[in-house]
Amino acid sequence: MLLLEVTNARLARQFIELPARLHKDVPHYIGPLENEVEVVFDPVKNPKFTNGEAIRWVLTDAGTGEVVGRVAAFLNRDAVDVQNADLPTGGLGFFECIDDQAAANELFDAGRKWLLARGMQAMDGPINFGERDRFWGLLIDGYDLEPNYGMFWHPPYYRQLFETYGFQLYFKQYTCYRTTEAPLHPSFAKRAEEHAGAYRFEHARKQNPERLAQDFHHVYNLAWARHSGVKHMTLDQARRIVREMKPVLDERLLWFAYHGQEPVAFFISLPELNQIFKHVGRRLNLWGKLRFVVAQWRFMRRPDKKMFGIIYGVVPEHQGKGVDAAMLVYARQAFIDAGYADLEMNWIGDFNPRMLVTIRSIGAKIIKTHATYRYLFDRERPFERMPIIR
Repeated sequence: MLLLEVTNARLARQFIELPARLHKDVPHYIGPLENEVEVVFDPVKNPKFTNGEAIRWVLTDAGTGEVVGRVAAFLNRDAVDVQNADLPTGGLGFFECIDDQAAANELFDAGRKWLLARGMQAMDGPINFGERDRFWGLLIDGYDLEPNYGMFWHPPYYRQLFETYGFQLYFKQYTCYRTTEAPLHPSFAKRAEEHAGAYRFEHARKQNPERLAQDFHHVYNLAWARHSGVKHMTLDQARRIVREMKPVLDERLLWFAYHGQEPVAFFISLPELNQIFKHVGRRLNLWGKLRFVVAQWRFMRRPDKKMFGIIYGVVPEHQGKGVDAAMLVYARQAFIDAGYADLEMNWIGDFNPRMLVTIRSIGAKIIKTHATYRYLFDRERPFERMPIIR
C-alpha cells in the first residue's frame, strides 16, 4: 500500500469520492455534500485555519493504484483539548477504509505521527476540523437507518478497526426519535398552564433575522458556553449561522421562551435536510441547486415530513422550573400543524445526563449511536472518559 498526502486536485478528488464508492451498494447510505467536505480543507473558507492546520492522505493499492482508504489530521490551537497542558489532544477524522486492519493502521499511524510531531499527546477521532454539529463521531449502532444531515454513516467493521488499533471510547453521541403525534406527559400541559403569565413562548420570524441571531446568541452563551469543549459565541458568529441557515430553515421549528423581554430557552430544529439532499446528488453546483429547489418544494408540501433537532438549552437561572416543558407544549402543536410527523434529535452526549433525562421525559428513544474515540500516545497512561456535566 502507498500513502499519499493530498497535494493536488487529482488526489483531492479521490479523497472526496472514496466513501460513495465504498458504500454505493448500501440502500440507506446518504453521503455528505462534497462541497461541504471541501470547505473543511479550504484555508480561505474554514476559519479554523486562522490558528490551526490540517493534512489529509489517501491510501492506495500499490499494484492497482486504487484508493483503499483516506484520513485527515488537524490541529486547532484554539480548541480546549489542544490547550489542555496535561493532555494536549489533536484531531483525526474523515476516515474511510476497506475492511483491512493493516490499511487502517497505516492511516491511523499517519495521523498519530503528524500530531505527535506538533506536540500532541493524544488524538480524538473521528472528529471534524470545525464545529461539533457535523462530521463528528463513528456510527456504532443504527446501521440500518439513514443518516441525518451532517452525520456520517459508517459500516459496522469501522468500529473494530478503531478499537483494534487502540482507540478507546471517550464519549457516545445519541440520536433520539419520537413522533410528533405521540402525546406528552400530562405534567407538560400543567407546566404550560402554570407559566402562561410569567413566560412567553413563540417561534422565530424569518423576516427578523437580527432578532433571531441576538436571541440565539444570548441563550447559547448562557446555556452552553460554560461546558467543556464549547467556545463562547460572538454575535457575528450567530449572525453568520442564521444567514447560512436561512435558505433551509422553517421558522415554525425555531422556538424560544421569554421571561419579560429576555430569551431564556430555545429548541432549534430544521427540516431533515438529507430527506431533500438524497434527491439532489453529491454536489451542490448549478444543476444541484436547481434540483434542490425542486426537491425542497416537494418535501415542504408533504404531510409526513421529518425534522431534526439541532440544539436545546435553558439559561441556568431558569433551569428546573419546567420552562422547557411548557415551551415544548406550544412547539409540538406547531410541528403537527406544519406537517412534521417525525422528530430526530442529534448529538446528545452521554456526558450530559440532564439532557438524557429530558429526552426520556418527552418519550423519545435512542435509535442511533455515534462514538468519539481517544487514542493516548503514551500507552501506559491511564485512560479517562469525558467528564460528566454536573
